[in-house]
Amino acid sequence: MVEVPDDLEQFDAMSDEKFKSHAQVVVIGGGLIGCSILYHLTKLGWKDVILLERDELTSGSTWHAAANIHGLHDSNNISRLQYYTMKLYEQLEEETGQSCGIFQPGSLYLAQTKDREHQLRIQAAKARYFGVEFHELTQTEAAELNPLVNFDGIRCIMFEPDGGNVDPSGVTHAYAIGARQNGAKIYRFTPALETHMRADGSWDVVTPKGTIHTQIIVNAAGLWGREVAGLAGYQLPLMTMEHQYLVTDDIPEIAGLDRRLPSVSDRDGEYYMRQEVNGLLVGAYEKDGRFWAEDGTPLDFGHELFSDDLDRIEPNILRACERVPALARAGIKKVINGPMIWTPDAAALYGPVPELKNYFVCNGIIPGFSQSGGLGLMLAQWIVDGEPELDMFPWDMARYGLDWTPKSFVKARALDCYSHRFKIHFPYEERDAGRPVRTRPVYEREKEIGAVFGLNASWEHPLWYAKDDVEPIDSYGYERQPWWWAVRQECKTLREHVGILDISNFAKYEIRGDGAQDWLNSILANRMPTKTGRSCLSPLVGLRGGIAGDFTVTKVGEDHYYMFGSAMAERYHSRYFGIDNRPESVELISRTKDWCGFNVAGPKSRALLSELTDTDLSNGNFPFFRSQHIKLAGLDIFALRVSFTGDLGWELYVKEADQPALLEALLSAGEKHRVTMVGSRSLLSLRVEKGYGSWGREYSPEFWPQEVGLASLVKMSKPDFHGRAAYQDVQDNALRYKLVMFSVETPHEADASGGEAIFLPDGTPVGYVSTGAYSHTTDQSLAMGFIKPNLAGDSQDFEIFILGLPHKARLLNKPPFDPEGLRLKG
Repeated sequence: MVEVPDDLEQFDAMSDEKFKSHAQVVVIGGGLIGCSILYHLTKLGWKDVILLERDELTSGSTWHAAANIHGLHDSNNISRLQYYTMKLYEQLEEETGQSCGIFQPGSLYLAQTKDREHQLRIQAAKARYFGVEFHELTQTEAAELNPLVNFDGIRCIMFEPDGGNVDPSGVTHAYAIGARQNGAKIYRFTPALETHMRADGSWDVVTPKGTIHTQIIVNAAGLWGREVAGLAGYQLPLMTMEHQYLVTDDIPEIAGLDRRLPSVSDRDGEYYMRQEVNGLLVGAYEKDGRFWAEDGTPLDFGHELFSDDLDRIEPNILRACERVPALARAGIKKVINGPMIWTPDAAALYGPVPELKNYFVCNGIIPGFSQSGGLGLMLAQWIVDGEPELDMFPWDMARYGLDWTPKSFVKARALDCYSHRFKIHFPYEERDAGRPVRTRPVYEREKEIGAVFGLNASWEHPLWYAKDDVEPIDSYGYERQPWWWAVRQECKTLREHVGILDISNFAKYEIRGDGAQDWLNSILANRMPTKTGRSCLSPLVGLRGGIAGDFTVTKVGEDHYYMFGSAMAERYHSRYFGIDNRPESVELISRTKDWCGFNVAGPKSRALLSELTDTDLSNGNFPFFRSQHIKLAGLDIFALRVSFTGDLGWELYVKEADQPALLEALLSAGEKHRVTMVGSRSLLSLRVEKGYGSWGREYSPEFWPQEVGLASLVKMSKPDFHGRAAYQDVQDNALRYKLVMFSVETPHEADASGGEAIFLPDGTPVGYVSTGAYSHTTDQSLAMGFIKPNLAGDSQDFEIFILGLPHKARLLNKPPFDPEGLRLKG
């Protein structure tokens, strides 16, 4: 940790410049992220940009950060951004002459548990895919690098040569100097007092020095992100918490070295540690966290710290002392206890606010010095180009809805993230904090049946059902869990008989009014159905030619359509569907809350449903991908013959109040057909064995339709639709990737889950997994993933690194379940 420099003459000179009254972009917040965004905007050619800082640059949480840096992350895209950031710091020094205080002696990652060892080996395999260094050391080799560490009880040690730390003030000022050299203006001690949107979507930003008219605002206000959001009339789910680390006196064993020690990442011990001058810096995220400024950050707060409270982190520090005995003998030079601002999942809130025009945010970044460059670049691309080059949805602020992030939820989730900062995030893990937020009418009934619930866009939804005296308790790990057997039973029963899936959390839209068909044709890439009861699948093409969404659309009347999509992406997609993007005569209504639904699927689904309705469900009257309003069990039902399971089935939608009656009717009529309730983990297995992709996994703005098998759904014969020009530019390009499916040998009782690296047997990296699951119907482990297109038709062997270990994989040329669609359309 480095204090704010006294020599700020070059920034004082900025205050002497004439105050500008207009700009392309105004960035509010002069911390690390705000300065990075400003810098990257200028690098992309936007020079008429201004940064406003209410106090001094680095005020808030930037200046007191420990500023550690590392490359690998559980998310492949965040790993890309972190490696970009780490490389950028040296470039900044060369460009600006400003030292970033870069120390990269490397980092030692320690595993005390089997699961942590799995995690580190998975990351080592990813490092090989990325072409970066992250490799295993023996204890002897590790002790040569850091002789202070006691490696007793350590199962595995990995070394990241590029790990280290930077100077928080130096990096922030380097960004600022670089931006100013490229034409940006920076006004310190200039708070934003008001923000007002004009009719044309531009903004007025009121400051004590005058008003700036700007086309775009960026809220990068950090600790004051909530307050700046309030000026524009919206809310951000953020919560401030205290965080402590200590710096020791000089330690003789360190002072006597002629080199810098690698940092120690002992996440099972729940602390972090690195060298600071000739002592150690040790920080911890304790279980008993403390909130601060829950209702808003004081406007006069700047470079203050809180009183230390080391008792809270004593258990963590004692574990650190056991690992590094020299720490126990060292005195404490100082304690830093300062504020950090957290989101409900510890990932940034980033991107344009869907309900506002030309208003972007980037707040809540916890590992800021590892991500500052990457997030700054991505947001600048979004502003300048209309879309970032990487799929950043897990950090998109639109993943949180306006109506389901009460303060109680934000607090509970922030504390959970803080206190479990170093806990492994396992595949499919669901955390209980702050739940439930919203439930459907059948929630308690599904719980009685044995449902174990997860959270999807605020809604509780069944993951799997506990049967036969199995406890309805979820578990997590890299290897197959006890619920694997419950999922197996659900899948087999559906494939052999019939299953019921709660699909209430699908995003549901009603589009109606004069011109509805024309408007949908102008937004979606496929041609909209012209006859009532007909349906289509359609991509939404992004501004780089990728897949911004995929939807099922069915016509229910003249200029009247229903549309179904991803629940988690509903707010994200509202950017494309807003009133500014459609004629006044066309009304789009979200029915996600109003309608509930079930998918009834399996070979006996027609027999079950026929007992409850007079409607002829035969193939001649109700063929695949058709829809009708019907009476079923005396209820008004909208029925769509489609199923994400890939089996014969219908999606049934009712008003929310009618959901319990529909469920009871289905269960009663289905008893003789051996009906079973089916959760989303079974749906994952079922859709993978059918070869169905999913938005956010196989379909994303990063991938072109022709790379994932959706090119036939893009109708270039239409005169125009969203993203048409972008797709035209790439439709004839050579493929960069190809979506394929593998059958995988799994001797370690673990399946791919997504993100695993794919290699040829000679060690050549060729791709990565998007989704994995066990096919209980065909009894094999499957993985969908992206590989180099020249290998897509190859019969040679591949290796997928599950658990960080090579697993033989065989390329499949068609899905193992019902590849011709005979069951689906029968």
